[in-house]
Amino acid sequence: MQALTNPSPRGVIERYRTHLPVTAGTPVVSLGEGSTPLIPCPRLSAAVGRGCEVFVKYEGLNPTCSFKDRGMTVAVSKAVEQGTAAVICASTGNTSASAAAYAARAGIRCAVVLPAGKIASGKLVQAFAYGARVVAIDGNFDDALRIVRELGARPEFAIVNSINPDRIAGQKSAAFEIVEELGDAPDLHLLPVGNAGNITAYWAGYREFHREKRAVTLPVMLGFQAAGSAPIYHDRIIAAPETIASAIRIGHPASWTGARQAIEQSHGAIDIVADDEILAAQQWLASREGIFVEPASAASIAGLFKCCEPGRAPRYGFDGVKEGSRIVCTVTGHGLKDPDAVGFDLAATVQPNADNVLRAIGF
Repeated sequence: MQALTNPSPRGVIERYRTHLPVTAGTPVVSLGEGSTPLIPCPRLSAAVGRGCEVFVKYEGLNPTCSFKDRGMTVAVSKAVEQGTAAVICASTGNTSASAAAYAARAGIRCAVVLPAGKIASGKLVQAFAYGARVVAIDGNFDDALRIVRELGARPEFAIVNSINPDRIAGQKSAAFEIVEELGDAPDLHLLPVGNAGNITAYWAGYREFHREKRAVTLPVMLGFQAAGSAPIYHDRIIAAPETIASAIRIGHPASWTGARQAIEQSHGAIDIVADDEILAAQQWLASREGIFVEPASAASIAGLFKCCEPGRAPRYGFDGVKEGSRIVCTVTGHGLKDPDAVGFDLAATVQPNADNVLRAIGF
């Protein structure tokens, strides 16, 4: 693998300006997003077997600790260019944190509409810290997005959810980075799927670099939804989605059509993973590879384990994991976004001497 060296200039717009809907007159609102690590994972590769190489694209190392920053830099920059007074979004958490941060950077207002009691504490605190006006509703994310669509018709607001094509444009930059670092597209790319903007964006990015002959191949795209929140998998709207993975707790994805196109055109698939599989994958990745992600992010890892199980490949509608495949799993947000999802017990307090500590740690 050829390492990516000196990924300057820093920031998605400056790095990929010619691939984005910006002009010389667009004011760049950036926090240095992008250029996140593509981490080789030897233990994960060994678990998959078949001589495969697995890499994790760790999007939790963006400025607000999720992939949303890639699209938000473009969306907020365009909003400022258009003279918008405020940005507005519906959110399961990460969008609100990102929108609030970039609005603060731009010096404009930010309004967030979110489902009451459904947002992880690590995300909610960010929105407040960055100065957003946060309104909780007695409903789910889909209700919040419906309200935001209505308010977005007013001239003072710019919607910065992924229904805004500027968001998708920015998010495709992650695919560009992967191609640049690997020297080509991977054979398989696995992602969590909630509102489905990310799988749509990655596929757009891969296709763009392929058209420009900067990639020889295109990946098979595999998306994973939580079992209790899987509208694309079941091909129907889920009125009351439920999952521990709050970032993908969405019953009517805005980018449903784009996700379907990505799956069909890449000969990939959408499947589901249960909450217990998600939490097990989160713990596995942290304890064996040192990569701590929020539960929704671990859906891609749980999905990789699932599709490598004997006899599972036919269900997916693709040929299965071939020997020697290069596989990328996107993990979308840092584990500290949702700290309450990790259960732990602090050992009983011991007297302060080395022998007691040795016994406590099992040596």
